[in-house]
Amino acid sequence: MHSSSEPSPRQSWIAERRDAAVAAFTAKIPGIYQAGIELEPPVAAWAAGDSDCPSLFLTGPIGVGKTHSAWQATRQWVHGQFGDSYRGSPVVEFYRSTALFDALRPDAHDYSGRALVKHLQKVDLLFIDDLAAARPSSWTQERLFEIFDERYINRRPALITCDVLPSALAEVTGDRVRSRLAEMCRGGVVLLQGADRRRSAAA
Repeated sequence: MHSSSEPSPRQSWIAERRDAAVAAFTAKIPGIYQAGIELEPPVAAWAAGDSDCPSLFLTGPIGVGKTHSAWQATRQWVHGQFGDSYRGSPVVEFYRSTALFDALRPDAHDYSGRALVKHLQKVDLLFIDDLAAARPSSWTQERLFEIFDERYINRRPALITCDVLPSALAEVTGDRVRSRLAEMCRGGVVLLQGADRRRSAAA
């Protein structure tokens, strides 16, 4: 019999899989974002599963650390997905918006756009960086709607970084995606402020 202070065999088994999943995700984090940073309280709460909003939208001026915060928050989110019941390692898909829009073009050759849409509809967490940076077309906006409509209906979370608020995204995403993102991220929009860290590092 195990004492209350000792993990059960099943808890140890889940902990092993949690640590393996976190290590695998950490290996995917770009080198510049590997260092741990102190997260803003609402970001840390989301990462720990203590937020009322399942999705997170990080906004603020260029260079304040939105992407760095997002990577580290996602790492903590992966850690927090392993509770008493094991449902498999969570699948996180990351895309910079420019690369995502390129991959969704009808003439893209590296990945079938239709297959990519279906994949991104179902991953456990969709992380899109710098959403307002992409140049849209009617085609990519329609594919983006397919992705976010399915995630909205099934309450699958998203993590977005962007230098504008969700309400100002219609020009990039189209009105239907803007509306769904505003609902998905209601209560989960975090404004990061401060000086441009890149300029400070170069000074």
